Amino acid sequence: MKLYTYFRSSAAYRVRIALNLKGVAYDAVPVHLLKDGGEQHGAAYRAVNPSELIPALETDGATLAQSLAIIEYLEEVHPVMPLLPQDALGRARVRALAQTIASDTHPLTNLRVLRHLKGTLGLSEDDKNAWYRHWLGEGMRVLEAQLASSPATGRFCHGDMPTIADCCLVPQVFNARRVGIDLAPFPTITAIDAACAGIPAFQAAHPSQQPDAE
Repeated sequence: MKLYTYFRSSAAYRVRIALNLKGVAYDAVPVHLLKDGGEQHGAAYRAVNPSELIPALETDGATLAQSLAIIEYLEEVHPVMPLLPQDALGRARVRALAQTIASDTHPLTNLRVLRHLKGTLGLSEDDKNAWYRHWLGEGMRVLEAQLASSPATGRFCHGDMPTIADCCLVPQVFNARRVGIDLAPFPTITAIDAACAGIPAFQAAHPSQQPDAE
């Protein structure tokens, strides 16, 4: 199994957490998103993933893209350490929490969006960073409300075992810290992040532990 990854990619970080939680070994193939204009735009990686996005997972003679699709695949073929609840309502809730991050928030703060804002639309560095912090903060506000208002929230996003939602939450908190967002308004999120930080699978997936870490 081969994972095309970048140490600071939120989407790749999600998949690394899921692989580690399930104890699935993989070979990391770093793709530098900034070097030489972005290695993901080169012909070599485009042949792997035409969308030129990270991550991609090569397994069983196929190449999978999109982080949540990859994690759902892992959930189906490696059922040990399940990342979805057993009940339908629980699974729907976990998927909704994950999508709040992966579909509602992350696309607005993705590298290609930030590059377009600055390079094509002419936003200043300060304005670009303000965009990033606004949408990341707005997404965390929504997520905090979803988690804090539900009795299904436990030590983790859903109950007392990590799920796909936690795989998405932890990279989001990493990004928030990196850009200086005040986390005080998000006590439920920070408590869950702290619980995840004590688990070796999350620790090993952290950007600082990756072979391409800078």
